[in-house]
Parts: sequence; structure tokens; C-alpha cells
Amino acid sequence: MKYSGVGLVMLAAIFWGISGGIGDILMSNGWDPIVISFYRGAIGFVCFLVWFLFRFRQNLTFSPRLYLWSLLAGIGVAGNFSLYFLGIQAASVAVAATLMYTAPVFVLLISFILRMERSTWFKWGCIAGVLVGIILLTGAYNTDEVSVSMLGVAAGLGAGLCYALFIFGFKNASSIGRPQPTLVIAFFAFSVILFLIMDKNEAAEVVMSNDIGWLLLLGTLGAGISFIFYVIGMRKTAPTTASMVAMVEPVTASLFAVLLLGDHLNFVQLLGMVLILMTVTVLSVKQAE
Repeated sequence: MKYSGVGLVMLAAIFWGISGGIGDILMSNGWDPIVISFYRGAIGFVCFLVWFLFRFRQNLTFSPRLYLWSLLAGIGVAGNFSLYFLGIQAASVAVAATLMYTAPVFVLLISFILRMERSTWFKWGCIAGVLVGIILLTGAYNTDEVSVSMLGVAAGLGAGLCYALFIFGFKNASSIGRPQPTLVIAFFAFSVILFLIMDKNEAAEVVMSNDIGWLLLLGTLGAGISFIFYVIGMRKTAPTTASMVAMVEPVTASLFAVLLLGDHLNFVQLLGMVLILMTVTVLSVKQAE
């Protein structure tokens, strides 16, 4: 049981990686990334609401602090999704992904400032290992083939900062109350925010399209099941550890692309994947000890 927290966070990240592959299929079919993100979160919200109502009396809570942290978590998820896609449009997938996965640095710095964790060379080494692995896996080191703009850089870093925000939001909310109200509040806020900024005509077309099955799968895996695992796992995991373990997401996304979408990985990308997995494994064992 000592690995259960890390294991649940890792499972959530694996589902997020699969969701990235499903999202890529939907974007290839012409759907707007914000609309895809909205359906992902809205379907997840329905799942969480059903879970919440199943034991309504036990889940009902009146903690202002729980509401606040859950709301911040929802804002963080909405900002992370939106800024990540903006970074892809303004720069490239490689740059956006690499900058978004600077989240462990933000998490570690905030943890040090709030005195939630102690700074160690081991933690900094794990962060460095993960970031180098992400750079190798995404190909962001190849400046000749990567287009970079100030907007793309700002959006990518903003996505990483929002990633850190939802990690802290879920961590603090899960320490106060049950996961059901936390997820309902967070994803209600998420759904409202993206509803206000998305193309509503395109969103209405989705319901009658042939891709509705993909969106249902995306919402169930990418939000419903994955965030349940994530919030429960966060109860037993330090914020920095959770942010680094979640880095298996790009590995999963890459494997999904290779196995189902026909993409290919070169030696450098495989090296990056191995580096990420080795770092996460060492970190998991170290935390369990």
C-alpha cells in the first residue's frame, strides 16, 4: 500500500496521455481544441456529479476553504488546457509540451516558499532528469525545426503555471474534504469558464456528429476516471512528487501515437522516454522508503 498514492497519480497520467491521442484524432477531424476540452471537462463533471449524488449526505460539506481550493483547481485545469492549445498554435507541440512540463519547477518553488517541502539535491536532480527527458522526447532541442514566438513561450509557461495551480488546488482540497465535492466544484468552474470562451455553434454540432463516441471516451478517461484516481492519490503524495510522476503522460501519449496513429520514435526520443520512466521509478521508490 505504500506505493498506492504514486500509483494512482501515475494511472491518472497514463489516462491523460491516452486522452492526448484521442484529442489529436478529434483535432485531425477538424474540431476546435477548446470545444474538445470543454466536452472533456463537462463529461467528467457529469461523472463526478453522479458520484457525488450517490452518497449525497456523506459528501455534502460546508467548508469555505474546500470551495476556495476546489475553485482554484478548476481555474487551473481550464487555464492549463486553454494555454497549452494556444502555445501549440503560436509555436509548436514540442515547445508547448516542453514548457508546460516545467510545472514541477513551479510546484517545487511554491512548496519551498510555503514550507510544505524541504529543498534537496535529489529533488532538483529528479526535476532536471524529467525536463531533459521531455526535451528529448518532444524534440524541442532541434531549433532548426521548431518555431518559437514570444506568445508561444508565454502560453507554454502559463500552461505550466496553471498546471502547478491545479496540483496545489487539488492537494489542499483533498486534505480538507472528500474527493467528490472537490471534483464537482472544480469541474463546474472548468465547464463554465470554457463555455464562455468556446465556439458554441461548433459545440452544438458535436452532439449530432460521428465523433461523439470519441468525445464520450475522452471525457470518461481524460476527466472522469483519471481525476478520481488523481485526487485520491494526491492525499498520499507530496505536490512535487505528484507533478513529476505525472510526467509519464507524454510517454503514454507518444506510445499511443506510435501504436495507433502510425507515428515513429527515433533513438533520441526513446532515450528521453527511458529517462523519464527511470526518474519517476527512482522517485517513487525513494518516497516509499
